[in-house]
Amino acid sequence: MLKGSCPTISGRRSGILPSTARDRGGFTLVELLVVVGIVAALVALILPAMGRARDSGRSTLCLSNLRQMAIAAQAYAGTGDRRYPIAYYTAITPTTITSYNWDFTLTRSRTPGSTWTVKPGLLWAAGGVPVAAGGDALAVQQCPAFEGASNSGGDPYTGYNYNTSYIGHGEHEAIPAPARISDIRKPATCVLFGDGGFAAGANKFMRAPWPNPGDAGFQGRWAGTQAFRHRGRTNAVFADHHAESFDERFTSTAPADVGRIGAGTGFLSIDNTMYKPD
Repeated sequence: MLKGSCPTISGRRSGILPSTARDRGGFTLVELLVVVGIVAALVALILPAMGRARDSGRSTLCLSNLRQMAIAAQAYAGTGDRRYPIAYYTAITPTTITSYNWDFTLTRSRTPGSTWTVKPGLLWAAGGVPVAAGGDALAVQQCPAFEGASNSGGDPYTGYNYNTSYIGHGEHEAIPAPARISDIRKPATCVLFGDGGFAAGANKFMRAPWPNPGDAGFQGRWAGTQAFRHRGRTNAVFADHHAESFDERFTSTAPADVGRIGAGTGFLSIDNTMYKPD
């Protein structure tokens, strides 16, 4: 037979690729499993870091919110008789009920079934209402790490409380009138606002752990504790406007309140030191 008279069958002419070419066309099962394992390991490393970064960002925003509230309290106290805003009181007329609080003022008709009308609270009476990120007025009063609802019914933002035992006082306290600027002898150690929280959720009236002249005889200090919700830490701002984060949680309190302090909540000090103005 003459050379070339019988066609040879080659990989190219038959449509069958050599084995080396086939191997370059895809991944083996082992290779896929290795890639999946590497991706899973990277995700396992990245997700906790992302969670920590997110929580750190929330804590930083929370500290900024608290500083703004402390500045507003100072502006309020700089007017009139130089007192801080009162923590709460209620005004009742024949047709309406108005609940005045440091954070929000709520008004409703005495008609059964009526709803609350919400306005800025006493804290903002002097300096005006701040505009928080996103343009929402009063969103500065929302702790970014607290996702629950207010226990007060009509508050659109929540998560912070105000030193009611020594600074804000209130209508039904042993000392109703709020403290004056001149009463605060140690502003760097006297807390004004902080991350409020107790067993049932948010709270807006901060309580010192032990009875004192401002709220002598008050029971229910377990409902005025701080929430340690920033990875086991709680934030607070002081009368000199500096804000701090704390990880030491104290649960010793008046005998009537022992055993009622919620998990992840507590006081800022073992006694009333960090709440007192002097």
